[in-house]
Amino acid sequence: MVIVPTITSVGDQALLVEFEDSIDIETNNSVKSLMMQLEKNQEDWIVDLVPAYRSLLVMFNPIVSKRKYIKNYILELIEKPENTDGSLYKLIKIPTIYGSDFGMDLEFVAKNTNLTPEEVISLHSALNYRVYMIGFSPGFPYLGGLNEKLATPRLNSPRLKIPGGSVGIAESQTGIYPNDSPGGWQIIGRTPLNLFDPHSEQPSLLITGDYIKFEPLESIEAYFDMKSDVESNNYKPEIHMLDSEEDIESESHE
Repeated sequence: MVIVPTITSVGDQALLVEFEDSIDIETNNSVKSLMMQLEKNQEDWIVDLVPAYRSLLVMFNPIVSKRKYIKNYILELIEKPENTDGSLYKLIKIPTIYGSDFGMDLEFVAKNTNLTPEEVISLHSALNYRVYMIGFSPGFPYLGGLNEKLATPRLNSPRLKIPGGSVGIAESQTGIYPNDSPGGWQIIGRTPLNLFDPHSEQPSLLITGDYIKFEPLESIEAYFDMKSDVESNNYKPEIHMLDSEEDIESESHE
């Protein structure tokens, strides 16, 4: 089913394309599909594309093309979408150490949810999470699919510094802090992976539409060994390319 969006002006150099009012995979797929088509066509008026849960901000050069033409161009792409499903779905494994100094809020999350820390870890690492959008800070993934049993309020007062790689929970979402930054999410673990490298051809390890799975590390030694490999460029993230979202779902039950 083709979702017909609303398109509104944002200043004099951008259009906001909004799909539906809900946050779900179908809506987010519409955002991803439009973004992929625009990237593929490489129109010279495109300045930047900023995807979110249910919208795509299209920034353009008003000297190269007019707003009316761009709006009609976008509507035509949506009405006659190309098959973007041919691009395989990407599932990235995120090794994570839970608890202790790396997950200072794990005990609180367990108490708040009436679970043991071990149950929190088991539930959190059991599913494949969709990257709905990248935001807040460069490379920060907002992940959908958190088990409702793990929903936990944000901190009353944000911390001034959350270490890069920290894995957190806030309300019904989970996410990963790519770099040291302030933050108010409940921190339950940390990954040694580098999620954002400004010097890389693709700075963000994760993009909208990817899926990830947290893989618990067995020891602090394993974390530091992997972190050393990452820092010396001797570690490559484990990535699985799958044909469909059904395959993504089936992998979460293996």
